[in-house]
Amino acid sequence: MLEALWDRRALLVSGKGGVGKTTLAAALAVAAARAGRTVLLAELAPEEDGPSPLAARVGARQAGPQVTRVRPGLHFVRLSASEGHRHFLERALPARWLADAALRTRALRRFLEAGPALREMGLMYQLLALLRRTRPDGRFVHPLAVVDLPATGHALALAALPQRVLSLMPGGPIGRDVREGLDFLQDATRTAVVLTSLPEPLPVSEALTVAAELRRLELPLSTAVLNRMPEDPFTPESRAALRRMLAAHGPHQGWRELERLERARAASVRLSRTLRAPLLTLPELHATGPALVEALAEGFAPPPEHAPWQEALP
Repeated sequence: MLEALWDRRALLVSGKGGVGKTTLAAALAVAAARAGRTVLLAELAPEEDGPSPLAARVGARQAGPQVTRVRPGLHFVRLSASEGHRHFLERALPARWLADAALRTRALRRFLEAGPALREMGLMYQLLALLRRTRPDGRFVHPLAVVDLPATGHALALAALPQRVLSLMPGGPIGRDVREGLDFLQDATRTAVVLTSLPEPLPVSEALTVAAELRRLELPLSTAVLNRMPEDPFTPESRAALRRMLAAHGPHQGWRELERLERARAASVRLSRTLRAPLLTLPELHATGPALVEALAEGFAPPPEHAPWQEALP
């Protein structure tokens, strides 16, 4: 399943806050680089200033709009609306100095920063500009981008942006480039959405809502990830015996953990039966930060003799 994802041009990692989306994006990028892919890990954050959790996960020394090398095969960038606006103007105007002069105009800068749609257009345009880059031999500079999307609401607003803009400006340079972006996002051979959740009732409900919205926007949901799946040491027989013991001897401190295991199992069944995409479950690991990213990446690209993560088909 992961090998198929590596063949896309862009992996869009989505999910509600707190489900491990940023760590998953980092781990996917590291695993793809380990598998021999050339990867651009891109952060699409609501705010461009401040610390970058994603950069910290992979040890990127810089977190700005310029692409920086992290390790062999892996580069990092923090997408910037203003950088995207610059790319657009350089492409639309006959000379680069005209774009620089236009961006120095206070009125134009205020206009570009005024509306959320214009800011989102800049972010999308910078990503497309990076994916367009080619080497002298015609190969893509960034054949695979792993994009850590912002919280679900912002991500869906960005995904819906091209359709809204095209309804207002179907032609001209803006309409042309937005249509190119929409075609790219909706092309399942080039783009894959990876939806992240936790094995609990509320996060699964939220994930299913997001999945329905992705289908409405015609974005290719390729894989769902159930993160932090607790290890279940019980067989059906031992589980039944434990329940009889707890029923006979009253509450016990293991009762809550058993209930948590039951909720996790039910969440996995519900997600795999409802989604129209493969489901990957990731275990709880006793690590955080970069150490967790490296552990997950190793699980994504294991030695041939064993594969620790579980895949379930709906």
